Amino acid sequence: MKQTSGAAKKPAEAVIKDIRRATRRQFSSEEKIRVVLEGLRGEDSIAELCRREGIAASMYYGWSKEFLEAGKKRLSGDTARAATTDEVRDLRREAGALKEVVADLVLENRLLKKSMSGAGGDEA
Repeated sequence: MKQTSGAAKKPAEAVIKDIRRATRRQFSSEEKIRVVLEGLRGEDSIAELCRREGIAASMYYGWSKEFLEAGKKRLSGDTARAATTDEVRDLRREAGALKEVVADLVLENRLLKKSMSGAGGDEA
């Protein structure tokens, strides 16, 4: 009897892994959403749905969790929307103008205080 070494077995296992990895089915986001929505409808059991789609139940539940979390984030953040580039540019311009006005008023205020303290110091 001939014994096989572990070294000869290793490349075959690697080849099989590569084949499985290459033949793994990739699902688009639309397909994932369709499957999750079918599961949420409840017309069929989750196990039956997963058998029909050829996916593991754990994969379905992972997609479902991601789907619901994304919806929750979107709904909670719905009141705060992102500003467009033009809006940001306008707001920065306005903030700069307001800073200049504040700087002018502070300078004028200091000059008035100095003139008041200088006038008061001469009288005393």
